[in-house]
Amino acid sequence: MKPSRALLSPILLLAFFAPLARGQQASEPSPPQQFRRLTLAGALDLAEKQNLDLAAARAQRAVALAGVRIAGQIPNPTVNFGATRDTPHESLFLDQPLELGSKRSRRIDLAKQQGALTEVNIAGVERQVRLNVRQAFYGLAFARGVTAARAKALKLATRLHDIANSRFQAGDIPQLEVTQAELEEARAKADAQVAQQEEKVALSELNALLNEPATLDWEIGEALAAMPPALALDDLLQRSGASSIEISRVSQEEKVQASQTALFKAQRIPNLGLQFGADFNAKPDFQTGGRGQLSMELPILAHYQGEIAQSTAAQRALEGEMAATRRSVGAKVESAVFDLEARRSQVELYRDTLLPASRRLSDMAEESYRAGKANILIVLGAQRDVQQMERDYLDSLLAMQSAFARLEEAVGTPLD
Repeated sequence: MKPSRALLSPILLLAFFAPLARGQQASEPSPPQQFRRLTLAGALDLAEKQNLDLAAARAQRAVALAGVRIAGQIPNPTVNFGATRDTPHESLFLDQPLELGSKRSRRIDLAKQQGALTEVNIAGVERQVRLNVRQAFYGLAFARGVTAARAKALKLATRLHDIANSRFQAGDIPQLEVTQAELEEARAKADAQVAQQEEKVALSELNALLNEPATLDWEIGEALAAMPPALALDDLLQRSGASSIEISRVSQEEKVQASQTALFKAQRIPNLGLQFGADFNAKPDFQTGGRGQLSMELPILAHYQGEIAQSTAAQRALEGEMAATRRSVGAKVESAVFDLEARRSQVELYRDTLLPASRRLSDMAEESYRAGKANILIVLGAQRDVQQMERDYLDSLLAMQSAFARLEEAVGTPLD
């Protein structure tokens, strides 16, 4: 028996479109990844490439290079043409000033030293961006930790509410304790929502420094709990003397003033004016006659004595500023080292002793309440204590990372 034509049509359609449907299903893209992995090193590398403040600071290099070109320019000659009723009736000559005393080389040297000072300023911006990115990165890690702690507190409050409701149904406790548990759950839910919004703020601050979209999310893991490396104070003091931005800036300003003084001394030598040309139409004596003359400024009244005195005084002032800066940088490094050690000890105390003890106490209070051996106020107090302890622990972790960031800034070079 042959199948009817009406039955064959749907079968043929299915046979024709089934491979197309399977091919379309296979070619559908996979859902986009929600988080991108980001480490501190990756964040610093992104900021190095994309931070707008750093890009603006580096654009000053072109300005400094243009300053060197300006300093190396040679004065243009001057063309003079004159016409009079007296003879010779016309004259044409060129006036070319000639710089003596290595003025051009002194200007170029001063411009190069000013360019080196620009590099120091760029390095200062790089250090500041590194500090800001490090603080924003750990600020996001701290906000993530607070969100996780608030979510955990909400879970505990919900579980306590369930226990209270079960005991109320069994007739063991009054309605008041159920109401207290409901209020605690509502408070925990509000705290969790606030923590989520604060996490978004921290994320947007980090993305602003990285020049990324504000809503781009990052997976940063347990970065906040990573302990900074242990560093020796003597080594840090030695490294700060060679890499501190404050010391480098004062040192380069001294070099700029020394080049400025050398330029002022070179400018005491007057320039030579070389003029040559021809006179015309002086009949009957001559039709065309050559002409040449020399000119030079006489340094009698002013010869840069005030400028040289001012520049020399500025150098002496910078020498005193250098001594003060070295002592200030050393004090900052010492203070940052001691602060970091104190924060590290605080973290270890919370992590190893206080936080585990508060969690055990909270678990014991909950079990006692479940067994009917304690009232709800004891459980609520124990849960609030452990929540406060976890928040203090997160605060201590953030303080430790901030102390390490300040130490790195004081030393002036990456420490990890």
